[in-house]
Amino acid sequence: MSAETQTLDETAVARYLTDHLPGFEGPMEVTKFQTGQSNPTFLLRTPARSYVLRRKPPGVLLKSAHAVDREFRVQRALADTDVPVARMHLLCEDDDVIGSMFYVMDHVPGRNFYDPSMPDLGSADRAGIIDEMNRVLAALHDVDIDAVGLSDYGPDGNYFERQVARWSKQYRASETQSIPAMDELMLALEEQRPEDDGQRTLVHGDYRIDNMIFDAQSTQCRAVLDWELSTIGHPYADLAGVIMQWQLPAGSEGRGMGGLDRAALGLPSDEAFIARYCDRRGLDGIDNFGYYLGFCFFRMAGIIQGVLKRALDGNASNPDRAMKVGEYVPVFAQHGLDALKQG
Repeated sequence: MSAETQTLDETAVARYLTDHLPGFEGPMEVTKFQTGQSNPTFLLRTPARSYVLRRKPPGVLLKSAHAVDREFRVQRALADTDVPVARMHLLCEDDDVIGSMFYVMDHVPGRNFYDPSMPDLGSADRAGIIDEMNRVLAALHDVDIDAVGLSDYGPDGNYFERQVARWSKQYRASETQSIPAMDELMLALEEQRPEDDGQRTLVHGDYRIDNMIFDAQSTQCRAVLDWELSTIGHPYADLAGVIMQWQLPAGSEGRGMGGLDRAALGLPSDEAFIARYCDRRGLDGIDNFGYYLGFCFFRMAGIIQGVLKRALDGNASNPDRAMKVGEYVPVFAQHGLDALKQG
């Protein structure tokens, strides 16, 4: 395992920020965030304020993966929209500084929920936070991509055709064993793809409650994080990604809501969440939602296969967790097939 995924050259970082970030002044205390598998992320504390540094991992990487420059660009573009994001400070594209590209943003204090059932909260707060999650998602998909300078942030054409091809290729590049369900799912997603309905919006690509920071005293979202998979695409992929997460088993492993009495907990059903989203965006409803759900299970299977491959190659940010996560590739593939069959 590369030590560079776990540590920073603090001297090099401090020197660079002193020269390039107005107002930066040490001493600087560095702590690595243990969550997340893709781009190593560090908290930088100084006497005046705190920052977050997010870097590409070192080593040989899949093409187009770990795009911290895209993360920086999209969050900077969203600064004056209804989508809450951290303030971006600088992007360093010079690999010689610390060994890979990185960016620095404000540290946003607040609450982060790893478990979407939020067991430590009361029903009213749970309901409020999930509704805020819904509001932010609708706001994201209503962003005027031309006005914020993101019209070229993703290619034209059928988003799902493009994404299935991309993640199939990346899955094959990181494949470590034969998984029949994954082979079947990739073929089915190609054959059953809906006609393009013309929707072209900014999409986050990994929109989950644990990628959001909420105010410490209220249900307001203060920042959406982890924009590595963002692009211009189809909004239903983000919406289905939320529902995908909720269908997983409850608890620390699945981090879903499977088997829970949501009504008793103040949590909406899948159908209610989708309906509220449609209300906010002026939509009559969504046909063939099972396809979008199946796609999200497929993409997540591809992502965690890449996590497993990096662990085996010694480049994972959190190697023990990566190995455990990798065991779920066949499970996600089967869930994807089930979603397609249910329609």
